[in-house]
Amino acid sequence: MAEKDTPIRVGIAGLGRSGWGIHARLLEPLKEHYRVVAACDLLPSRQKEVAERFGCRTYWDYQEMLKDPDVELVIVSLPNYLHPTASIQALEAGKHVVSEKPMAARVSDADAMIAAAKKAGKVLTIFQNRRYHADFLKVQEVIASGKLGRIVQIRFGWHSFGRRWDWQTLRSYDGGSLNNTGPHALDQALLLFGEQEPQVFCLLQRTLTCGDADDHDKVVFYGPGAPIVEVEISSACAYPQEPWLVMGTQGTLTGSFRALKWRYFDPADLPPREVDVQPTPDRSYNREDIPWKEETWDISEFKGPGDTGFYLDLYETIRHGAPLAITPESVRRQVKVLEYCHASTGL
Repeated sequence: MAEKDTPIRVGIAGLGRSGWGIHARLLEPLKEHYRVVAACDLLPSRQKEVAERFGCRTYWDYQEMLKDPDVELVIVSLPNYLHPTASIQALEAGKHVVSEKPMAARVSDADAMIAAAKKAGKVLTIFQNRRYHADFLKVQEVIASGKLGRIVQIRFGWHSFGRRWDWQTLRSYDGGSLNNTGPHALDQALLLFGEQEPQVFCLLQRTLTCGDADDHDKVVFYGPGAPIVEVEISSACAYPQEPWLVMGTQGTLTGSFRALKWRYFDPADLPPREVDVQPTPDRSYNREDIPWKEETWDISEFKGPGDTGFYLDLYETIRHGAPLAITPESVRRQVKVLEYCHASTGL
């Protein structure tokens, strides 16, 4: 079998929620595309678990796993603050790299990662898996159809209520809601905002967290000719709002990660109007009957690969030279926002 048709040999660094619960789970059924040959974790119980599941070699020392000549691709699923250093070390060791989000908390670190990948001639990509999610793809489709008219404002509401007290609540670990949940919402927000660099308004707060990082965040993107895009991430909302609200000049879309609906009209179905300064006959506000059309969608209609699509696309890039689906340069825009928000708010 030619090399271009063989499974990519993977080493997973970190077997926590992400490394074990997401990446190992996604790779396991993709036996024609990937084979987990090594894994690294500090806990012996996790090493035993991954060895039994994949029959792979295990390491306590990350540097030792990087010396393994059988590893082609390293998945960096370590704590946030280690993503830049661990990714650069893997690239310098001649490995392709998937870095978990956030790519980095500072633009200088993101730039160093990109430079290391170019110097090594290896693939660096970031696990922005929500670009593959059904609801986001459908929202993109509806916006592109023009049915909603010019998009005026897009709001993302990622709400929950609860305390956290793990390492992801600590600033020293590059934790906090903006760094942990934000990379998903901000990535989608920037893609919907457009290619221009946005102006950014940001407020971060500590509410219920036991750590010193943020857990209630508001970020707004705006700029000439672009929609206002508002991202709200909160751990202090006991009545969560639906995550999607897209307002346009011809209609509105709303809904959840699993179901959407949108109402719109055709401007040709309305009579022309001009400003009239004369008193209204019945002293009321202007009103007219709008001939609404309404459509709905739910996740049962989705036929795409979902998160698996990330790894299927990456396989085509590494083995067959296809363009990289999620470039580190595209994620750098998000890192710039993260750094600005933390610097401007002091959190």
